[in-house]
Amino acid sequence: MTITAPDGTDVQFHDEGTGHPIVLLHPGLDDGTRDHKLAARLARKFRVIRLHRRQYRLDLTTLPCTIDQEVDDVLAVVRSLDEPAFLYGHSDGGVVALEALAASPSSFTGAVVFEPAAVIGPPLGGEILAQAQAALKAGSPGRAMALFFHQTVGLPPWQARLAGAAVALVPKYRRLVPGQLNSLAALDELGVRLDVYARVPVPTVLLGGDRSPVHLAERLDAIAAVMPHATRVTMRGRDHGADLKYPDEIAAIIEAQVDPTWL
Repeated sequence: MTITAPDGTDVQFHDEGTGHPIVLLHPGLDDGTRDHKLAARLARKFRVIRLHRRQYRLDLTTLPCTIDQEVDDVLAVVRSLDEPAFLYGHSDGGVVALEALAASPSSFTGAVVFEPAAVIGPPLGGEILAQAQAALKAGSPGRAMALFFHQTVGLPPWQARLAGAAVALVPKYRRLVPGQLNSLAALDELGVRLDVYARVPVPTVLLGGDRSPVHLAERLDAIAAVMPHATRVTMRGRDHGADLKYPDEIAAIIEAQVDPTWL
């Protein structure tokens, strides 16, 4: 389905299930299908809206785009629902979720934010982003993503090289590389927003896994320290891909936070 954003861009999303709405914002390198298992479990009880974020449109017609534009997309969808929604965001989608909560808190009843890629100090990209963009321009998306996976995500060099090569080998993911690098630039442009998150009144679970890169826990801790209605939760034995590997667990955490009258 589509709806029109304030700047005239078509916002694409999947709409499934019935009941009170839950909006899902997927992480990077995804064409809007990653959360389908999580959505299927939630759709047994709720209406689930899965955005296909404009940052990752395969046609590349919406690049470059800012975090503010993505927030406008989210709010356009939520305001079309005629009632506040519960919000879930993952990684850079988690930053979009935090910004949406800050921009229009009355649009949301609560949120779960999984390991948001929020800037809390130095830029996420910096010189590495420039090197990755140069590699992509030179026709080496695998090299670009290896730099991203190692320097930004925090994977060991050997694992980053393998992950970069895997992305380059799969046409769908290879086409998403410009969006991932643009997202990194957009996050750096947004900068440190802890003062903004300190004013968010929406009950929010800040979720992470104890097997994820350490810097993601540090980002969660920094946000938890300032958000007045945030609860920090750690999933034992889980990593940044918990939504893919253990969707039932993520769904249960979301369900535990929604308004009891919704169930």
